[in-house]
Amino acid sequence: MRYLLLFVVCLCAHAQVAPPEHRRGPDQTFLTYPEWFLVHSPAEYAEYVRDHTPTQFPFIGHTCQFWQGYGAVTRATRDYPFNFGYHVMVMVIGTSTSVEYVIRATYETMIGRLSELAAPRRLSEEDRYAAQVAQDYVDFIRDQPWYEYDFMKQLAGLWRETSFLGPDVVRKLERKYALTTEYLIKGGYAWLIKKATKASYDEPLPVTAVVIDRLPPGFEKDFPKTQIVRAGDPALVLVPRYDQFMYYAAGLATKGASFREIAGNGEKATILVSALVPAAWQAEGILLEQPVLTRPQTKRVVIGVSVASLATLLNRLVGDGARLEHVYDY
Repeated sequence: MRYLLLFVVCLCAHAQVAPPEHRRGPDQTFLTYPEWFLVHSPAEYAEYVRDHTPTQFPFIGHTCQFWQGYGAVTRATRDYPFNFGYHVMVMVIGTSTSVEYVIRATYETMIGRLSELAAPRRLSEEDRYAAQVAQDYVDFIRDQPWYEYDFMKQLAGLWRETSFLGPDVVRKLERKYALTTEYLIKGGYAWLIKKATKASYDEPLPVTAVVIDRLPPGFEKDFPKTQIVRAGDPALVLVPRYDQFMYYAAGLATKGASFREIAGNGEKATILVSALVPAAWQAEGILLEQPVLTRPQTKRVVIGVSVASLATLLNRLVGDGARLEHVYDY
């Protein structure tokens, strides 16, 4: 009888469709959130400095939000086996970013504001250059590790593309000093992290295995990076991971597909979605909400939803005019 019950339980349990190399643990959707906050934060910074100097940017507020988010996902994963390696990694990047943000906040408050007095009505050449680099950096890290970014190229561009003297010379020289220091330190640190990472970790797969109830007609034409592993009902496809996964998942949802499995996690598994919404917006399953500090009428919501309900949530967010930020695909 005991063996019969075990057989029945095995039949009822979710049978993973994704090949073994494409399976990722269910806790990963939570643990990747702090990592991705370190994309969301630079994205907010890049948007802010298009029209402002960084002296008023809330670096300390972002530091607090990072650790608040880490605390929320740590509590949410208490029932999972403790992922020591991932927690160590998050602690390392969180601590290093916190140190950076505290230093930058202190410098901008004390020195940046003084140099700003020399150019009170406009951005300097260096401010505009730094804004372009900030956006380029964000565009890069949405799909690539931050330590692969070429800070040295941007340092060379700073001195090549901006004049040494000119209007607002005090601000120009101060920004050159600040940006040169920043790019040098980040370039050196990135080189060290890259060496350590290559020595310690295998190259992650750049795709996510997704099982859907059906493949919408013509989907692969609209989303050409789709790899069809198995057509039919259900269908198994490989779609790009990281930032692009959000667009592919939203595309599948818009075209009427339902998710059965993502990275080996079945319909009952939880997957996180974050979006930028009006401050009054509400929904079930909100794990975390934080104000967007540079836009007080907007907040970030991080929602936990079952894989089976992911398409419904994505369609609701799109219909409500929310700005999808990320789908945390394990």
